[in-house]
This record gives sequence, C-alpha cells and structure tokens, in this order.
Amino acid sequence: MTGELILVLLVCLPFAGSLAATVLLRTDSRVLAARMAGGVAFACLVLTAMLYPAVRGGGRVRLDLEWLPQLGLDVTLRMDGFAWLFAMLVTGIGCLVVLYARYYMSEEDPVPRFFSFLLAFMGSMLGIVLSGNIILLSVFWELTSIFSFLLISYWHNNAAARDGARMALTITGIGGFCLLAGLLVLGHIVGSYDLDVVLAAGDKIKAHPLYLTALVLILIGALTKSAQVPFHFWLPNAMAAPTPVSAYLHSATMVKAGVFLLVRFWPALSGTYEWFMLVGIAGISTLLLGAYFAMFQQDLKGLLAYSTISHLGLITTLLSLGSPVAAVAAIFHMMNHATFKASLFMAAGIIDHETGTRDMRRLSGLFKYLPITGTLAMVASAAMAGVPLLNGFISKEMFFAEAVETHADSVLDRILPYVATLAGAFSVAYSIRFIHMVFFGPPPTDLPKPKPHEPPHWMRFPIEFLVLACLVVGVIPSLSIGPFLHSAVLSVLGERTPEYSLAVWHGINTPLIMSMIALLGGAALYFVMKDYLAKCDDGPPLFRQLTGQRIFERVLVTVSWKWARWLESNLGTRSLQPQLRLVAAAGLLVGVVPLYIAGFSPKAPVLGEVDPIFAVIWGIGAFCALGAAYQAKYHRLAALVLLGGAGITTCITFVWLSAPDLAITQLVVEIVTTVLLLLGLRWLPKRSEKVDNAVTLAARSRRFRDFLLAVSCGFGMFLFSYAIMKQPVPDAIASYFLEKAYTEGGGRNVVNVILVDFRGFDTMGEIAVLAIVALTVFALLRRFRPAPDSIEKPEQQRIQNAYDDERPERSAGDTVRDYLLVPSVIMQWMFPVVITFSIYLLLRGHDLPGGGFAGGVTMAIAFLLQYLAGGVRWAEDRIRILPLRWMGFGLLMAAATGMGAWFLGYPFLTTYSQYVALPFIGKVPAATALFFDIGVFALVVGATVLILIALAHQSVRMHRVRSPEAGKAEET
Repeated sequence: MTGELILVLLVCLPFAGSLAATVLLRTDSRVLAARMAGGVAFACLVLTAMLYPAVRGGGRVRLDLEWLPQLGLDVTLRMDGFAWLFAMLVTGIGCLVVLYARYYMSEEDPVPRFFSFLLAFMGSMLGIVLSGNIILLSVFWELTSIFSFLLISYWHNNAAARDGARMALTITGIGGFCLLAGLLVLGHIVGSYDLDVVLAAGDKIKAHPLYLTALVLILIGALTKSAQVPFHFWLPNAMAAPTPVSAYLHSATMVKAGVFLLVRFWPALSGTYEWFMLVGIAGISTLLLGAYFAMFQQDLKGLLAYSTISHLGLITTLLSLGSPVAAVAAIFHMMNHATFKASLFMAAGIIDHETGTRDMRRLSGLFKYLPITGTLAMVASAAMAGVPLLNGFISKEMFFAEAVETHADSVLDRILPYVATLAGAFSVAYSIRFIHMVFFGPPPTDLPKPKPHEPPHWMRFPIEFLVLACLVVGVIPSLSIGPFLHSAVLSVLGERTPEYSLAVWHGINTPLIMSMIALLGGAALYFVMKDYLAKCDDGPPLFRQLTGQRIFERVLVTVSWKWARWLESNLGTRSLQPQLRLVAAAGLLVGVVPLYIAGFSPKAPVLGEVDPIFAVIWGIGAFCALGAAYQAKYHRLAALVLLGGAGITTCITFVWLSAPDLAITQLVVEIVTTVLLLLGLRWLPKRSEKVDNAVTLAARSRRFRDFLLAVSCGFGMFLFSYAIMKQPVPDAIASYFLEKAYTEGGGRNVVNVILVDFRGFDTMGEIAVLAIVALTVFALLRRFRPAPDSIEKPEQQRIQNAYDDERPERSAGDTVRDYLLVPSVIMQWMFPVVITFSIYLLLRGHDLPGGGFAGGVTMAIAFLLQYLAGGVRWAEDRIRILPLRWMGFGLLMAAATGMGAWFLGYPFLTTYSQYVALPFIGKVPAATALFFDIGVFALVVGATVLILIALAHQSVRMHRVRSPEAGKAEET
C-alpha cells in the first residue's frame, strides 16, 4: 500500500465510519456501533504506524490533487514526523476512548449517534494534522468546531450542555473565522497557499508590512481553540459533555489543535518581538491563572479543565520564547500532557459512574472501594504534578531550564522563572487535592450511589495503558519516546534542530531546585489551605466578577437580546410584503450606491428598428405583469395566471434572441413554479372583505409606493444590463469559450459545456445549495400545521363529499378518481412520453439545447402529473420515488465525476472526451461531463419532487382538518 493511498484512507475512513454509524441510529445495537467505531479507529492507528519508516529522519509523504489550481487551492495531504506523532496521538487515544465509551455510555443513550460524531471529529482532526494546503487546514479546523459542538451538546436535554456547546462554538467559530482571514493574508504575502512554501518563506513573511496583521489573526484562531486567556472560559463550561468527550477533545486532541498550529507555523512566524510579546503574554497569564483557578474547583472535571488550560499555557509560553530547545520541550509536553490528562479524565468518569457525583465535597475515602482506579489516578496525578520518574517531570524540567535562560530583554523574560515556579506549586497543590480529597479520609456518606465498586476491566484498561506510558516514558525516555520525538522535532526545526537531552538526571542544577521548590511549596500550600478548599464555593475567591464567561454572557445578552429586539421591533413584521419591500429596497441601494460613487452614468438607450410582432409580445408580457400586480388584491388565481403569461413572454423572448437553452429552462421552471404557487395558495388565509372592498388612502399610498419600488428596481436592472452590453469590452471571453468548447470540452452546446466543464465548480455549488434549500423547505413544512380557521374548504372537497353522500359504499379515493378520470388517463398516457423526453433532453444537452437541469425538471413534471391526476396517496402507491435517494445519488455522482479526473492526472472536474465506437452506429462523441450532468439531473429531480410532495401533503392536511374521519387516515 502506497503512502499516498494511506493518507487518503486516514482522512476518509473516519468520515465513512461516521456515515456507517448513522445507519445504526434506529437500532439498539450499541455494541455493534462501538465495535465498528473501534475498528475504524484501530485501522487508522495501524495505517499511521505504517508510515513511520517514510517519515523517520526528516522524511515526508505527500499527495497533491489539483482542485482549483488557478487560485492555488489544491487538496494536498502531507505527513512528516510531527504530523505522524500527532496522528498517532489522535488515533491511539481515539481507540482507547472508544473502548472506554463502550462501558461508560448508558443504555438509554443513543450510542450510534455518539460514535458517529466522535468518528467525524477524529477525521476532522486528522485533516488538520495532514493538511498540506493552509486553506484546506482551515476547512478541517471549522469541522472540528462543528463536531465538538455536537459532542458537547450530546445530552441536549441538559441546559448546561446546550449552553456549553453554544459557548464553545461561538468562541472557536469566531477564532476560526479570524484564522481563515489570517491564512488568506499569509497566502497573499507568500504568493502560495502550499504549506511547505509558506514554511520556507519565513524571512519574507516577517519583513512584510502585513506580518503583524496575519500574526494577530492566526493567533486569535490558535488561542481560542486552545482556550488561552482571555478565551479560556469556554473549556470549563464544555465539561457538561460526556466524560469520553472530555478525555478525547478537551485533553488530547481539540484543545491541542491551537498549540499544534503554533508549532506548525513556528518556523515561519516566530523569532520576532511581536511574536514574543503576544504569545508570551497569553501563555504566561494562562499558565498562572489556569493553575490558580484549578485549586478552587469542587467539580472533578472542572479541576481537570482548568489544569488543562494551565498546561496549554505552559506549552504556549515555551513556543513564545523563540528558542529551538523550547520548541522541543513544547512538542514533548504536548505528548506527555495528553497521556496523563486523558487518563485522569477517564478516572474522573469512573468515579462519577460509580458514585453518581463529581463534587469533591461529597467524595472521600474512595480508595477502599476503588483501589485499582485510585492507584492509577495517583500515578497520573503525580505525572501532572511533575514528580520524578514520570513523564511530566522531564518536560517540566525542560520548561524550567528554558525559563531561567535569557531570550529577550523584557519584563516577561525576567519574571518567567518566578511565574513558572509559582504555577508549578499550584499544579502540585491541585494534584494532591485531587487525590487526597477523593480517595482518602472518612468513608463517603452522602452519595447518589451508596455502594461504589471497581468498573469492568476493559473500562479501566485505557487508563492502565496510558499510566503505563507515563511510567515508561518517565523512566526510559530516550528509548521509548526519543526516536519519535526526534523525527517530529526534525520535521519542524530542520537545520535548526538543537542538541537536547532526555536524561532523567542532570545533576543538581537550577531547574531541579525549582522543581523541588514547586513540589514542597505546592504540598505545603495544599495542607495549609486544605480546610478552606474543602468548604469553599466552586471557583477562586478572586476575579469572580471579571471572568471571561461573565463578559461573554453580557455581550451575548446585548447582541442577541437587546439589539435583536430593537431590530425586530423597528424592522420586523409578521407580514411577508413589508419584508420583501425591505429586501428589494436594500438590493436597489446596494446596486445604485457603488455605481454612483464610481461615477457610472449609462447612456440613454438608442432604439433601432423594432419588429412589430416582438413589440406585441412584449406588450402582452407587460400587460400580464401589471395585471398580476393589480389582480393580486382581488383574485389570487387570476394573478397567478397572468404571472404565468409574463413568464411565457420571457420564454418567447429567449427563443427570439437565439437562446434556446434559456428558453427550455425557463419553460420547465415556469411549469413547476406555477404548480408550486398553486399549492401554496391553499395555505393563504381568506381575504378580509373589509380590506378588499374599502380601499383606504393608506392602502392606495402603500400600493403606489410598492409600484414605484418595483419600477425602480426593474428599470435599474434594465439600464445596468444595457450599459454593460454597450461597454467596449473585447470578446476575448466569448471567443475563448467558442473556440475551446468542442476541442477541450467535447461539446458543441457552448452553454452546457460552460456549466458542466469550464464552470463546473460553480454548478457543483449550485446543486449543493439546491439540495440544502429542498431539505430546509421539507423540514419547515413538516413542522407546519395550518390553523383550521385559516383554511378555505376547496371546491373539490365539496364535490367529493357530495359523491360520498350519494355512494357511501365507495371510498373517497375512488370518488376522486371518478371525478378526474379523463385527466388521469391522459396524464398516465403522457407519463412515459414526458419521461422519454426528459432523458432525451439530458443526453443531447452537451451538443444541443437541453442538459441535466432542464431534463431533471422535465422528469419532475412527469411525476407531478401523476400526483395531480390521482392524488398524493394514490400516486405514492403507484410510483415509489424516493427523493432523498435521488438527491444523494446526484451529489455523489457529481462529486465522483469531479474526483475521477484526479485518476487521469487532471484538476477536479476536468472533462475527458473522446470518440467511442458503438456497434451498428459507428463513432460517437462521448465526454465524462455526461456523468456530471446525470448527477445534476438526479439531484434536480429529487429536490423538486421533495418540495412538491411536501407542499402536496400540507394541502392534504388542510383538506382533512375539518374532516373528523380523516384523523386516522392522516396518522397512517
């Protein structure tokens, strides 16, 4: 198996597993879901391990797939030593968390949904680690925020989980937006979005005037994700998530993404005074405040959350120094922290699982009941405190060694040794508190579960494995983690890789003295404050009114409540017409103001000879448009008929001006839109006779205002279009398409070749938007229930009731079919004809007017005819069309066609065409764009039918609201 294929599998397998888990959502197979998730995580772990020989000693595996090469946007995956080490962290701890969650999650929890979100998050993290294009990195960065939101809010019935998820998404989402802006600026400076090119252009970046702008934006993204001051407050609130989520996201992976980004861009951005001050202030303040806050937490996961913040501050502080040895220590501590903190989170989960609480004021003496778990937690806590012969001690010693070095002539550098020692003492204090208050002391008396006991062995196994890693790395670091750490450091620092030692004993020196002071001082601090800490409130006694959470909540209330209510009261309305008026007016201003500022002044139109027949057609169209506006206040059906007349006029205009593709599209869309509006008319309430008959002065002025706005918008678009067409612009673009359509696109219909080849990426986005709109409409209509008082009794229902009275032995469906017998027969005869015609439009689209969109809408019309002829229930019994599957197939077909170009060495969505010899026919032109068009065709059919079915079902509901016998039928 090649390295490039392994990279693709590493990114795709977790997402594929996530989709597979959704199939199990309607089943109770929690064990099967856990086994599937564990198999995917373990497969990714094995695949990652297989790449180590390729990245050892500074090697690199890289895969380039062209996406939009003109814009520098490619799908580039790369793995070096640092990415390999981080990928092992993501997949290895992922395996252990899946095993732990198998026993932790309750029988009542929808476990397949949990594993679906967890695997999707794993894929997103691997995407960040393996991205070789900085814009692709930003995409996966946002995916981690989204899936972490879903995981934090997994217990969505819990208000704390919903609030914590919303806060995390808000903070990290804003940071992700800033990161994208910073990466765009960085790409502009370098002239490329390729990560290797960016990392090699460090001198150019630092000398550029936009360096500070890019640095600040990127740091906001990194610091928000890694919960650094002042963005730290979202992490403790995320502890409402299930413990497996906390162990995976909030200790080992997601919160490490920020410091991973700092390490990744360290060669290109570090070494300046701005970097030292910005990163240093954030790191030092986070290191100290996080450790201080952790001492006063009463919730076990709250203590671990603030300690995580502090350790992330330690890593950030190391990276701020600009020293290669400090960068080595930062990478080393990232790995060490993940092992002991993930094990501690899982130990806290076991305590909660067995006792029913995480409040340390109610926990004590648990070592008698949980001796193995208690022993494991003690070792992990000692590693967190930096006790010798454990992995945390070595990396903390490296931190102390760098703290006493001189890196810059500033106050920050001078106070760093004292801050580091004080934070170390706080770390020892909260580590001892975690063990002493939970496992020692008198037996617990006030527990929700009175008889705690050891969990199943396989639930405890992940903690045992991680604690063993802490011991092995702490005792023999050079043999255990040394080679892997060296590969990671070499891939980041390259020629700047320093000489460093992972020896446990360096003699009696300043860092060792600082460690001893921290250990002894932290122990003394805890035992002095022990009685106070056992009774204090949950939180530190200082800074309670100045927390970032309180500031966030006040800003949120101001924006989402006060400002939103003001906007709603001044601009909002329950009527659709004022909202459309505001939209139209805003669009007019947006179009006019920039043109006015730019001094745009179109010349007066020069009218030449006008064909009288064409003038008559336009006159009819104008009459229909004005008539539709006039009839809208009297008769909605008449207004709709006139509106259709205006649409037909537009269609004839396209034909007249030699645009047959537009004409066909306009015609089929006009048919579907008319039927959609007809179904929508049934929803509208009856008009008030008082309003319709007594046209007041206010009503006249309102209509006149709307008329002026409509004329202004229409006339403005006319002038703008006319001015653009009269500009002396060379026809280089048109000539290019005309010359290249057949030779490079394989089609003679230039319009279709543009849509499926030259601008295929735009079409891909449009059909994705169409799918989203269809699903949104369907979701909204499913929740909509019209009020009985607002429903008119349709004429067809009256006739149906009359027939039912005369023929009580016949069903209502039979009556409807009798009444519509002749149209039904005609429409059934037309069905195969329209289906054939739609396929004909699809297949001829590349050379003649037609294409996937027109063919798809035409096929939707064929299904629509059957619904109109026989009713919703009858048509569903006869025609089993599943619109969601059509939409899914269409998206997959379009995406697969685009990715298929990669196998031929071309960019995404590049068309391949040649002549194919067919028996008895001869050579015929063929292009891969046909498969893309088939995807468009299928998605349009599915989306259109989904919307029409939803509307039709709503109409059926409205018909049956007044019928007492319809309730049972509607339930079925």
